[in-house]
Order: sequence, then C-alpha cells, then structure tokens
Amino acid sequence: MERKVMKTALSIAGTDPTGGAGIQADIKTMTMNGVFAMSAVTALVAQNTMGVKQIVEVEPEFLAQQIDVVFEDIVPDAVKIGMVFSCPLIAVIADRLRQYQAENIVLDPVMVATSGDRLMDDEAIAALKKELMPLAAVVTPNIPEAEVLSGRKIVSAWDMEAAARYLSETYGCAILVKGGHRINDANDLFYQNGSSQWFMGRRMDNPNTHGTGCTLSSAIAANLAKGWDLPVSIARAKNYLTSALADMLDLGKGSGPVNHAFYLQGEYAERAT
Repeated sequence: MERKVMKTALSIAGTDPTGGAGIQADIKTMTMNGVFAMSAVTALVAQNTMGVKQIVEVEPEFLAQQIDVVFEDIVPDAVKIGMVFSCPLIAVIADRLRQYQAENIVLDPVMVATSGDRLMDDEAIAALKKELMPLAAVVTPNIPEAEVLSGRKIVSAWDMEAAARYLSETYGCAILVKGGHRINDANDLFYQNGSSQWFMGRRMDNPNTHGTGCTLSSAIAANLAKGWDLPVSIARAKNYLTSALADMLDLGKGSGPVNHAFYLQGEYAERAT
C-alpha cells in the first residue's frame, strides 16, 4: 500500500478553555486547512470570550522539552508562535528553533487579548523583537501591536505601510499588518523585500471575533507547510477566515464573541481556500 505523506505544523502558544483562541484554535484551524497539528504549551490560561482571569506560565525547561520531543520525532513543516509573555520562554523558543533550523515560522505577537487584557510587559516585548522576529518568515501584528512594535502611531493606510516597512527592514522578516483595528474594513498590508501588497477584505457584521488573529496566523502557517509561498498563503488564510465569519454560527446565550472558523465542515474549508 502506498504511504501518504501529510504536512505538519507546530503551534507554540497558550491555551483557551473555551476553544476559541490559543492552541485549541490553532489545532482546529490547522486541521481544517489540511495539515497535522502539534503543540507546545507556553501557558495555561483561564480565559473566555469576555476576558482573561489568570495565566500560569510553564517552566522554561518544560517548554524546551515539549519542543524537543516534537522535533526529535515529527519535524514540523511550519511553526506558529502565539502567546508567549516572558523573557525566559522567549529565549527557550528562539534557542530551540535555531537549534532545529525550523522553517516557515509565523509569529503572531499576542500582546493584548481581544478583551483588552495586557499579556506582555515591555521587557518581554523587547525580547520578542530581538529573539523571535528575526527568525520569523512573517509577523502578523494588528494595529495596536504594530504601534507597540514600531513605536509609531498608526491612523491611516500610509501609516500602516510605514510601520510595516520599518519593522521588515529592522528585523529582516516579512510583515502583515492587519487593518481591521480602526483603519479600514479588513484590508491588510503585507510588506516583504522592499515591496508592499494590500490584501483587501470586507468587515463581517459578526460580533464573534474572539481568536481571529490565532486563526489567521495558524492558517498562514498551514498553507506555508503545504508549500505555498507567503502571498498565496496569506490570501488563502484570509479567504478561510472570511468564509468562517460569514457562516455566522452562534454558540448561544452568554457565548460572547467566538471565532467560528473552527466549526466549518470540510466542504467549507475547501471552498474558502
């Protein structure tokens, strides 16, 4: 019998008990986008769609062991990095990814939860910029995160381009600045190797947006793992997320904002990509 080879992706991130964001969201998204999902937990997070109650960070040595056992057994074709909020954990991730010469790294710089809770202090942000951004194939900040990373106020499409250019040229990685926060409907600015490209979108009238950043970055990683280049991976991921939000699935009373990309059936995932 002929063996079938499936592409793989690793999520390094925190948890979400409600399944709408974090590693749970990453696994669902990667699976729906046709790759085998693996994970290394950075923190146990007591959160839901309304806010973050507590974060318990794993020991750096244990995070290192989680990453080791993945790379020593099933080498991932892509890596997505999500919430990591301390310098020791950032140092461990950078060390291990360099050691294993990891490819197709997508960094989602999770600094503030959708609920508004701050997840990283200034020291950790500086470590992320120094240690992780230079390793990334692409970094996917939203407007507030791009402002923190670049130290620039972003109030226009021109500001988005200027911030993306600065970050890309400073840290040697591609940048995708997501424009959904304040600037436009859902138009994202991609900057790589001295040139920019807009990925146009439309804002969905859907309050269920918890975890959309996790979903987009995980879908990008999944498509990179399958061999698509960055622009195509971003386009496919954006189409997937837009289709998910358009599905308008509701989890019922008290559910708050929930990203529904994870609940699409296979036919929807194929349609979206």
